[in-house]
Amino acid sequence: MVTTLIANIAIKNMNYINNMKSLVLTIGLSLFLAGTTIAGGGWPPKKGKGFFKFGQSVIRASQFYAPNGDLEDITTLSLYTTSIYGEYGLSDRISAVAYVPFLVRSTINEIQLRQSGTVTPGDEVNALGDAELGLTYALTRDTKIALSTSLIFGLPLGETEGGEGRILQTGDGEFNQYLKLDAGVSFYPAPLYASAHIGINNRTNNFSEEFRYGFELGYTGINKVTAILKANSVISFQNGEGGGTANGIFSNNTEFFAFGPTLTYDLKENFGALASATFALSGKRILAAPAYEVGVFLKL
Repeated sequence: MVTTLIANIAIKNMNYINNMKSLVLTIGLSLFLAGTTIAGGGWPPKKGKGFFKFGQSVIRASQFYAPNGDLEDITTLSLYTTSIYGEYGLSDRISAVAYVPFLVRSTINEIQLRQSGTVTPGDEVNALGDAELGLTYALTRDTKIALSTSLIFGLPLGETEGGEGRILQTGDGEFNQYLKLDAGVSFYPAPLYASAHIGINNRTNNFSEEFRYGFELGYTGINKVTAILKANSVISFQNGEGGGTANGIFSNNTEFFAFGPTLTYDLKENFGALASATFALSGKRILAAPAYEVGVFLKL
């Protein structure tokens, strides 16, 4: 009987660690919620022009959207990401795009199992995150409706087995290719614009492909303040069993619908600051917590 009890406790501990792997890995996609930019949207920069942002984002979650979409309580997970984002016009039609999270800090609080009293200490990892590099092509120029298409490559530079327990990650370990179409319209002379995008994300290592879409609405008011409302969604094709199992243990088949506001303030003609918050209204295999970001930007 004692042997059976010990075996049950061991199994529960192993299941708990596996769940932590699944939850921590979903933070990588949660970064998609926090990646706020105020460039693009069908208007890539012309030759010699550009947009660059230095940002700091944070996510702290004590709840999780399970694979069936229900909310579950979890041990608190945190992710702090310091990143740079840039767009630069190589010609009047083609621009380069880059996102580099050069410092990602992932932490998990101490775990204590109620039945056994077993305590697993908190853990942390500090490493690079998964970067993105790509090109954008302007399909139209100087027209009422701006259209552009982008091909973005996701580079698996992040840590997949970090921390003392080897369960913390700053990336998902797969190389992906994201093809998207952006459309934007300006309502000038009114200080208002709207844009939308759709795209397909191909993932390697037998991860499921994804359909992504989103839209935003921006209004520039008094004192050089621009208010932006964004919404983004990811839908899995459910056609891969990556990550070693079919139950999403390595963030496969993650889905969400999220929205949130962004405020930007032009401190000077080509320099400003921003703050944003993004909230997941629904999801599967993703953290149920707001993503906050602050940053500064430079426009050439």
